[in-house]
Amino acid sequence: MEINKSENMGIKSIIEKFEIEGQVLSAKPFGSGHINDTFHIENADSKYPDYLLQRVNHEVFKDVPGMMDNIWQVTEHINKKNIVSVNSLYNQETLELVKTHDGKLFTKTADGNYWRIFVFKKGLKSYDLVETLEQAYEGARAFGLFFNLLSDFPTDRLIDTIPNFHNIILRLQTLRQVVEKFPEGRAKQVEKDIKFVFEVSDQMCQIEHLKLKGEIPIRVTHNDTKFNNVLLSEQDKGICVIDLDTVMPGVVHYDFGDGIRTGTTTAAEDETDLSLVQFDIKKYEAFTAGYLDVTREILSPIEVEFIGLSGALFAYIMGVRFLTDYISNDVYYKISYPEHNLHRAQCQFQLTRRILERLPDLNKIALRESQARTYLKK
Repeated sequence: MEINKSENMGIKSIIEKFEIEGQVLSAKPFGSGHINDTFHIENADSKYPDYLLQRVNHEVFKDVPGMMDNIWQVTEHINKKNIVSVNSLYNQETLELVKTHDGKLFTKTADGNYWRIFVFKKGLKSYDLVETLEQAYEGARAFGLFFNLLSDFPTDRLIDTIPNFHNIILRLQTLRQVVEKFPEGRAKQVEKDIKFVFEVSDQMCQIEHLKLKGEIPIRVTHNDTKFNNVLLSEQDKGICVIDLDTVMPGVVHYDFGDGIRTGTTTAAEDETDLSLVQFDIKKYEAFTAGYLDVTREILSPIEVEFIGLSGALFAYIMGVRFLTDYISNDVYYKISYPEHNLHRAQCQFQLTRRILERLPDLNKIALRESQARTYLKK
């Protein structure tokens, strides 16, 4: 969809605040993100890069300056490691922020909106659904490298861009609250889904309880490792992890779990035919091999022990979030039709069931891969 002329003029005035090279040829909506608004800025001069302009959703990200500082710190940290590394297996591209003319990482317009620009990475692609085992392995390996490269970064230097983002204990409390608030509304229509949520809640809260007790270490994590947040080359080699808004302190299961949720399913996130929602254990195997190839020397035994559960946890978390938003009359996620959040929730709960059915096998695979030979040597 093209933006209209007046919108285009407004966007051009925003772009002019940044230190871009070349001239703007066009600005078109880009991507399928739920939260921010993104535009592909095509450069009229082929000698210079294209850009991605984003309007940050400051209703979701309450501290935009802090978030932007997080992104700057972690990308600089990774870039410095890439420079000194002699091991090509260690290198990973990062997002490249474009500063404003006065040296800032973003600009704020008179209407209160925050805008930022990244260099557009040409020749790379992402997948909403994983098509091959090689893609699963390579995407996981890129996520694992991102985690590895930040394993020595002090967590106290980062803000929580969304406090308690993956705290399923609090997510369940919020769900209870909205059910009580809207008892005769949508909550009445989804009693079966609510019942499932609380039937498995004890198992789904295990990782968070271990985190709160200090038994699982806090690390720098990406926290939004949907498979389409890793860019692959034309040859399907993992190149760059993107969408760094939620980089903050967390546990490894947050990253591994969301990667499994989106990298091993056979259906789209909002599939309405639940018979099509299956779990591909071969892709799980490939994803686990790729991720642990570059992280196994970092992870503790208890972290590995709960790797298998994390995929089910993240399908469950997303299901709870979508269901909560549906009952609340769709105040958070963008929707395309009235039942969109409900269908998303039911799809994620079905995936949760499918993963839990294979949990013993998943634990065996994770243990086996954690004990395999490490290909990345520091």
